[in-house]
Amino acid sequence: MLPRGASSMPPPPNPAAYFPPPRVTLPSGLEILRTYSGAVIFLEILFGTIVWILVACTQIPLPLLQGWVMFVAVTSWFLSIAFLCVFLFGYANRIALNWNQMDFLFHGATFVFYFGAFLLQAATTSLHYFPRKFNSTSQEKILANHEYNISIAASV
Repeated sequence: MLPRGASSMPPPPNPAAYFPPPRVTLPSGLEILRTYSGAVIFLEILFGTIVWILVACTQIPLPLLQGWVMFVAVTSWFLSIAFLCVFLFGYANRIALNWNQMDFLFHGATFVFYFGAFLLQAATTSLHYFPRKFNSTSQEKILANHEYNISIAASV
């Protein structure tokens, strides 16, 4: 039997919920390179460098389109290096952020920018057969054959 005034119901939950601070589940130091996130950052740096070099090797027939491609390649390259350094040097443990969410947002934004750059580079590549000057009698193309091949590689 229950004592007088006691009930069999549990006490109501505390209205002030406690949310623990976010934990960094990504490792610090060189261990970051063994995770999927570290591998993706490394590939972003590698392929960003390749795109940067390939676009810089061609003549720029459409500066507005390929200027954006270069901006995305260079900016993403620097941001990927900075993001990797945050984990390599252990700054992630000192900065109170939800690093799992930050990692997801970083890779998502980088994907969107690289996909947009891919579309613009592919659009530039598709104009290969158009003449450079419409009013001239010469049939010089926007991209020479060698530059066309480099532009295809940069698009891929």
